[in-house]
Amino acid sequence: MTQNSRFACPPVPGRLFIARHGETVFNAAKRLQGDHLHTPLTRAGFAQADAMGAALAGVLGTKPDLKLWASDTGRALQTLAVIAEHLGLDWHDAARDVRLAEIGMGCWGGRYYAEVVEEVGPIVSADMLLTPAPDGECYPEIAERVTGWLADHAGEPGDRLVIMHGISSRVLRGVLLGISVHPEFGAPIAPGLPQGSVVMIENGVEHVVVTGTGGGHA
Repeated sequence: MTQNSRFACPPVPGRLFIARHGETVFNAAKRLQGDHLHTPLTRAGFAQADAMGAALAGVLGTKPDLKLWASDTGRALQTLAVIAEHLGLDWHDAARDVRLAEIGMGCWGGRYYAEVVEEVGPIVSADMLLTPAPDGECYPEIAERVTGWLADHAGEPGDRLVIMHGISSRVLRGVLLGISVHPEFGAPIAPGLPQGSVVMIENGVEHVVVTGTGGGHA
């Protein structure tokens, strides 16, 4: 369980705030959304985004010097819209990157968890990680894309806020924190946090800004 240099993190100046989007209609219905682009937030999801925005405003103040990033999914961009309003920032200034998207679920995407479990058995591990679908994305592939995003932007000065997803954010956090490669899934993976959570990572150390109230599945 040693760290793999393949997923080594470049030096990252400033603080990196990583947020998991709020609850969606797929989450509430217990469906696998994975890399589906447009699964809107529920009322609970908007409330979680409000709580994240308020917590970040308490840390950063109004109109902070903060680069905004999000995956290009509707749920991440909706969450960002609420947070940006709390911070007094312009949502339109946010950069989007497909490399921040959720794990690709292939032929399981959009299906109910119960249906897939009935066919293939359990697909969620004890540490709340999804088993990759037969034609889906594996964890080393997620680590490679989020590490690629880091490599492209790590040298940029200043603080950043990144709105992303349950599984992919755990891998990004694992890379940033230098966590050992997971013995089953083959990539550095940080412990899970509920939907609506925000962490701050600075100099390889993580602090939880707010713990969300959402569920654990991706």
